[in-house]
Amino acid sequence: MTWDQMQALMWPATQETFQMVGLSALFTVLLGLPLGVLLVLTDKGGLLANRAVNKAVAFVVNIARSVPFIILMIALISFTRWLVGTSIGWQAATVPLTIGAIPFFARLVETSVREVDRGLVEAVQSMGAGTWTIVRKTLLPEALPGLAASVTTTIITLIGYSAMAGTVGGGGLGTLAVNYGYQRFETAFMWVIVAELVIIVTAVQLFGDFAVRRLANRGRSGGGRTRLLRGTPAARDEDLVAP
Repeated sequence: MTWDQMQALMWPATQETFQMVGLSALFTVLLGLPLGVLLVLTDKGGLLANRAVNKAVAFVVNIARSVPFIILMIALISFTRWLVGTSIGWQAATVPLTIGAIPFFARLVETSVREVDRGLVEAVQSMGAGTWTIVRKTLLPEALPGLAASVTTTIITLIGYSAMAGTVGGGGLGTLAVNYGYQRFETAFMWVIVAELVIIVTAVQLFGDFAVRRLANRGRSGGGRTRLLRGTPAARDEDLVAP
């Protein structure tokens, strides 16, 4: 297979990979972020401490994380077909990708939010701030560097999952590798695809690391915690002193 032939096949497949990973990452963050925060809030000593709810959510998350992705894809074929009208292609692959990544991301969010200084949370709470205000103005802003790292890790995991989805017709570079690299014994083409995936993952990791550093530096630059306390019921701007 010539280089021109490879290029003609790789560009559409690369677009499909970006589409399925991007859409899956979006839904994963939208659904996994509140789930992870809920795990923290309902835990013992949390702002909404509720042992029953916490154990139930944790149980579901743990079960979902325990299912290997290849098995999850097959198990969700009927649901995927009902939801998007097909069980093949990048649109169909988005469904199991999202469902498989949500519990993974939720646990990463839980870890990041737990690292927020509890003293700061108690200070904001003592000023009369409600749970939603504390989450919005304290927990999430303070956990931003960790959350950015969690999103980066999740996207890289989704790229790996998307390649695995190619084994069952999920589209993207994974399907291209199976159809040509494995079934047609185009070994050189296989390695070109592997090299492209390595480049994509490296680029995502570098961008993620850059975002984490910027967020961490902004938090240490002064005034970060001052801004978090602004707007709470008992806070006055003239009383706020940056650490």
